[in-house]
Amino acid sequence: MIESNIDLESRAKAASKSTWISVVVNIFLSIGQILIGIFSKSQGLVADGIHTLSDLVADFIVLVANRHSQKAPDDAHPYGYLRFENAASFILGLILFIVGVGMLWTATHKILHPEQIPKVHSMALWVAITALICKELLFRYMLAIAKKVKSSLLIANAWHARSDAASSFVVALGIIGNLAGYPILDPIAALIVGLMIAKMGFEFSWTGLHDLMDKSANEDEIAAIKATLLKKDGILGLHQLRTRKMGDMIIVDVHLEVSGEQSVKEGHRIAVEARNEVLKNHNVIDVVTHIDPI
Repeated sequence: MIESNIDLESRAKAASKSTWISVVVNIFLSIGQILIGIFSKSQGLVADGIHTLSDLVADFIVLVANRHSQKAPDDAHPYGYLRFENAASFILGLILFIVGVGMLWTATHKILHPEQIPKVHSMALWVAITALICKELLFRYMLAIAKKVKSSLLIANAWHARSDAASSFVVALGIIGNLAGYPILDPIAALIVGLMIAKMGFEFSWTGLHDLMDKSANEDEIAAIKATLLKKDGILGLHQLRTRKMGDMIIVDVHLEVSGEQSVKEGHRIAVEARNEVLKNHNVIDVVTHIDPI
C-alpha cells in the first residue's frame, strides 16, 4: 500500500502542474480567439475560442477532482475519494456535449441564412494558425504526462486539447475558404467543430457514467491480476474474481482455493501474501479475499 500512496501522490503533482500550464495557455488563447473573432467577423474563430474557453472549465474540474480524490479514506468513504475523478470525467463530458450542441445550433442558423455571413478579415487566419500550433504542443505535453502517471482523467483532458487543435485546423480552412470568396465555409467550419465537441463530450460522459456504476477493469488487467494470484505457492485455483473501477485504481474481490489439509493460519498467510503481490504489481488499492478449502 505504501507504493500505491507514493504513486497517487506523484499523479496528483503531475496532474496539478500540467493542468495549470493548460490553464495559462487557454486563458490567453480564448481571449485572443474570441476578441479577434468578433473583430474579424469570423464565426468559426469565435466558436473555436468558445471551445478553448470550455477547456478552462475542464481544467478547473480536473484540478478540483485531483484535489478531492487524494483525500484519505474515512468512515463515510472507506475506499477513499478516487471516484471524484470518474464524476469529473462525467461532468466534463456533459459540459462539452452542451457546448457542442449550442455551437451546432448557431452554425446551422448561419448556413440556412447565407446572406447574413460577413466577409472575414485576414487577421483571423493568423490567429487560427497560432492557436493550432499552441494547442498541438499543449496536447503532446499533457499526453506524455498523463501516460507517465497512468491517469485516464488526464488522458481525457489531453485529448480534449487535441480536439481543440483539430478544431483550429478546421477553422483555419474555413477562414481560408471565406477569404477565397466562399463565405459559407466559415460557418461550416463552426458546424464541424460543434460536431467534434458534442461527440467527444458524449463519449467522456458515457465512459464516466459506466465507471460510476462499478464498471469492471478491462480483460487484460483482469488476466494479469489472475496470473499474479495463481503464481503464489499454495493457491490451487480461484473463482469469482470480480473487479470494479475506483478512479484509475481497481478494487478486487476473489475466492482463493487452497488445500483443506492446511491450518486456518496457513491459509490466511497465503491469502495475505497473494494480496500483497497484487497490490505491489498492479493498479489496485484493495483486494478482498475469501478462502475456499478443496
